[in-house]
Amino acid sequence: MGAVLKVIFGALIAVILGLTLRQQGKDIALLLSVAVCCMVIAVGIAYLTPVVDFVRQLQSNSGADPEFVRILLKSVGIGLVAEIAGLICTDAGNAALAKAIQIMATAVILWLSLPLMSALLELVRKLMEEV
Repeated sequence: MGAVLKVIFGALIAVILGLTLRQQGKDIALLLSVAVCCMVIAVGIAYLTPVVDFVRQLQSNSGADPEFVRILLKSVGIGLVAEIAGLICTDAGNAALAKAIQIMATAVILWLSLPLMSALLELVRKLMEEV
């Protein structure tokens, strides 16, 4: 919990500094924002590692196909990266590019999910045959 508070306070200080620097030059403020985002992500990854371990343990205990878990983790990763990239683009004043990144990420996640949807469709077919 202490690390999260430190990150939040650091980010708030970076916002105040960024607002001050924005008057001097928008490029420097954007670079500060990107640097702070990278640091926040680095801290966040440390918190995601136990979650990934838990999901893998859940997969091994349930006997689910490891490919499905890999797809799930990739989808979450793509969503998080796209969200951060979109926020940086919005901060840089390019909201259209941010939306394009989010749409592209959604399309990639749907594409990645095709094996999951196919397996679900097959399961529904088997259940319907039994009824």
